[in-house]
Amino acid sequence: MEEIGFWVAAVVAAALVGMSKGGVPVVGMLGVPVLALVINPVVAAGLLLPVYVVSDIFGLYAYRHAWDGRVLGIVVPGAVVGIAIGWATASVVPEAAVTLLVGVIGLAFALNILLRKPVVVEPKRAEVAPGLFWGGVAGFTSFVSHAGAPPYQVYTLPLGMTKAVFAGTTTIAFAIINAVKLIPYYALGQLNPGNLKAAAVLALPAVIAVFAGVRLVQLMPEKLFFRLVVWALALISLKLIWDGARGLI
Repeated sequence: MEEIGFWVAAVVAAALVGMSKGGVPVVGMLGVPVLALVINPVVAAGLLLPVYVVSDIFGLYAYRHAWDGRVLGIVVPGAVVGIAIGWATASVVPEAAVTLLVGVIGLAFALNILLRKPVVVEPKRAEVAPGLFWGGVAGFTSFVSHAGAPPYQVYTLPLGMTKAVFAGTTTIAFAIINAVKLIPYYALGQLNPGNLKAAAVLALPAVIAVFAGVRLVQLMPEKLFFRLVVWALALISLKLIWDGARGLI
């Protein structure tokens, strides 16, 4: 029964990861929490990273024509620095504290959008300094617990990108981030033959979910899409606050 429970949770987690690479907002962050219901969260993060990377390949193909090069050129270098900081401090920074902080930031940002009067977000130029900062935070939190979406969205949501460009830029940014993370994850022993075998099996439902996610994004009205992004950010942030506070207590 335990093995059946593991595979049910693992397939659901892989499908969530795949849908996120298809452009469905934030659902990929649910992958580790779902899998952590049946195995250690650190093991879950290591097991799912190869699934993220395989899904990224198909996400990159799906959104190869829709992305913002300036945003990527700003966010990605910051994220690489953030990953390096996460690797260097892996043994001294409590994961629960990082989780709590990410949740607080994401919730504050989401509530600010939800509670103010609706306004049309005009496209604006991506600024370098805030992009490097939030990219660094996204890289750090993505390294710790695959939770890079909230800080990334704090920077990118106000830029007024179209639905397709937002989804494509997000997919490409995190494809690069996940590829870079393979190096420290391997060095820390979180990628092992057992994980890789399980990840190979989970790649199939993840890839199917990528294209299901792409189709869902295509069918979803743009206003509804961004509303969903914000609500998903708020709900995930609440979950992160709960997990972080419980871990610290």
